[in-house]
Amino acid sequence: MSTVGFAGRSLRAPVNVLITKADGEQEPFDPEKLLASLEHSGASAAICDRIVSHILEELRPGMTTEEIYRHAYEMLRREEEQPVAARYSVKRALFALGPSGFPFEQFLAEVLRAHGWSVRTGVALTGRCAPHEVDVFAEKGGRRVGIEAKFHNEPGGKTDIKDALYVKARYEDLRNSPDTSSRVDEGWLVTNTTFTRNAIRYAQCSNLTLIAWDYPRENNLMQMIEEARVHPLTCLTTLTEGEKHRLLDNKIVLCKSISSPHLLSEYGVKPARIPQVLYEAQRLCGV
Repeated sequence: MSTVGFAGRSLRAPVNVLITKADGEQEPFDPEKLLASLEHSGASAAICDRIVSHILEELRPGMTTEEIYRHAYEMLRREEEQPVAARYSVKRALFALGPSGFPFEQFLAEVLRAHGWSVRTGVALTGRCAPHEVDVFAEKGGRRVGIEAKFHNEPGGKTDIKDALYVKARYEDLRNSPDTSSRVDEGWLVTNTTFTRNAIRYAQCSNLTLIAWDYPRENNLMQMIEEARVHPLTCLTTLTEGEKHRLLDNKIVLCKSISSPHLLSEYGVKPARIPQVLYEAQRLCGV
C-alpha cells in the first residue's frame, strides 16, 4: 500500500494500481503526486483531503491521468474559490492556446518579458547558409537567444530528437551569420509538454537548451510561469471558450491583461459576469 499522511489520517492507495498517462504509458498511481499538485494550487487542507479520498475511492486499473485531473478540477471548482481551480488548471490551459502554435509563441514571449528579457516574435534572420524565421528572439545582458516554440495540442505529445537536431543546426547557422544583426549566441527549444529521452540525451551532449513544462528540474516552464505570475487567460474558469478564443485571436494571451470592464465588454462578456471575471483574474494574477 502507498500511504499519504494528511489531515490527521492516512490515505492508502492499493498496490500496483496502474494508471494510464497521456502518452499511453502506464505507471502506479501515486497519491503523493496528486496531493502535491493540489497543495500547489492553494487548495485548503480539508479540500485536498476530500479530493484525494474521492480519487482513491474511484481508482481503477487503467484510469487515465486526464480522468483523475478532471475529477479533481471539478471538485475544486465546486468547493474552492475560483483562483484555486484556475491555478490547478494552468498546465491544461496551455493546450487551450491552440490549435495553432501562434498564441503559445506570444505567451512564451510574455513569460520571458516578465523575467527581464527584451523579446520579439516571428523575426526574420539571415544565417551563414540560409534565411530563417525565428519564433521568439530574446536578448538580455548581452545574450542573444533564438527560440523554437514547439506547441502540442494534447498532453501526450512529445518533442523528439528530430526537433532537437533541427534547432541545433538552425542556430549554428545563425551563430555564424556574416550579418551581425542576425547572429545569436545560443538556441533554445521550448515545448508545453515533454521531450523524449533521445532528445534530452542529444541536447545534453550538444549543449542545446531544452525547456519543457517540468524540465529541467530548475527553471522549467512551470516555475517560470509561477515565479512571474504570468498565467494564460485560458486558465480562467469564468470565461467561456468563445470569449477566450476571441481574446486570443486579438493577441490577448495573459490573465493579467483582463483588467478592465471595457475590454471584457468589447469581446462579448456579458455585463453581469464581468465582476466575476475581474475578481478571478485579480486573485490569480494580481491584476
